[in-house]
Amino acid sequence: MKTKLILLIIFFPFFSAIARPVPDTVRTGIYITSIHDINFKDKEYTVNLWLWMKYKNKDFDFERNLEVPLAKTVEKSFSTVDSSDGRIYLMMKLQCVMKDTWTINNFPFDKQTLRFSIENSQFDSDALVFAADTVGQHFDPRLTLRGWNIDSVEIATGIKKYETGFGDETLKKPHTEYSSFKTKLVIHRNAMGLFWKMFLGMYVAFLIAYMCFYIHADSIDSRFGLSVGALFAVIGNKYIIDASLPDSTTFTLVDTLHGLTLLCILTVIICTAYTLTLIKQGKINESRLFDIRSGRIVLAFYILFNTYFILNASI
Repeated sequence: MKTKLILLIIFFPFFSAIARPVPDTVRTGIYITSIHDINFKDKEYTVNLWLWMKYKNKDFDFERNLEVPLAKTVEKSFSTVDSSDGRIYLMMKLQCVMKDTWTINNFPFDKQTLRFSIENSQFDSDALVFAADTVGQHFDPRLTLRGWNIDSVEIATGIKKYETGFGDETLKKPHTEYSSFKTKLVIHRNAMGLFWKMFLGMYVAFLIAYMCFYIHADSIDSRFGLSVGALFAVIGNKYIIDASLPDSTTFTLVDTLHGLTLLCILTVIICTAYTLTLIKQGKINESRLFDIRSGRIVLAFYILFNTYFILNASI
């Protein structure tokens, strides 16, 4: 009896593997020809690509059952099927408008990951698994993205888990798994031109406020006017940039640089108010010396922290 029990324990995994159905393999490859219409605010882009699959089970019918989970729209412009050697060879050309998430913490020195994945809408991972066709390149080397550089393109396969049975009452718990073929394209932005285009107005506004330290005390009203005008100019510049970005609950580089500029301009206004107090006390020389020292400190503080935040975001 003990011998039978031991043999059962030893060979049980093998019997289980034999009893379990072996899923059919779908060898899948991709070739990206173009990526365009990158809409940063709406978090979407358009990709044109060739997709091919090789498999034996005709019931898979990828022409009808192809599922692109992240796609907003999928348009098939061409497809061909070859079943001459006892297996299906399907190739199709797709244009997909993809929805994705952007990471904007370091904008405009940001890196983004563009994801594309497919599944079969009718067959789960017990019946079908993908295998990546890694032969050759996966994107056109002439592919260029305006304002972006391509870092890498990776293809992989995996299992996508859904915590639902999609209405199947035969399942003991609401859980299903589908095989997935995934492509990940990493890009980074050509940032310096865009950076100066977006932040030049902010820096000019700060320099205008900074020049108040060199305006004679006789024109104290002009100093206040320039500082307050620069303050509103920075606020307006921030609203213009925010209008072109997706909504975010995190504190981004854009928020940091504008916040730093507002803080420094506010410091200029506070220093001007103190200078006015010294003038009313008849301390003209002291007020002039205070302006010179304050100007140097504010400028050094502003340059130092701008450099730190920008370098930290661009690395």
